[in-house]
Amino acid sequence: MPAASAPTSSLDIFLVENHPDTATYLGIYLEQTGHHVTTADSVQAALEMLPGRNFDVAIFDIGLPDGDGWDLLRQADFSDRVYAIAMSGFGMNADRKKSEAAGFRHHLLKPFDPGELDVLLAEATREKAGR
Repeated sequence: MPAASAPTSSLDIFLVENHPDTATYLGIYLEQTGHHVTTADSVQAALEMLPGRNFDVAIFDIGLPDGDGWDLLRQADFSDRVYAIAMSGFGMNADRKKSEAAGFRHHLLKPFDPGELDVLLAEATREKAGR
């Protein structure tokens, strides 16, 4: 795992990923960079965890066992301030447009370099600080 740089501000991140190794790796990486991470492995589990919770960032896998990340983001009761990132093995232009239409700010194509995620999280941190 690459060395992680410390963020200027901790983010509360909701990670929804059904592949156990990917969820574990990303969760550890994000925590090592100073963020607080909550994970779920399905649409149903994610929706059950959301009431009463506020997250700064949502990172959703698009392919989930009981639905997809696009529908999850539409169903989630997030405030407008959540910084949503899609991640998927599907990276065609149509997939990226579908992510944008669902409300994702970015669409990361798996596998991605952690540095790509760091850039997005730095942007989310700056936006959080600007509020």
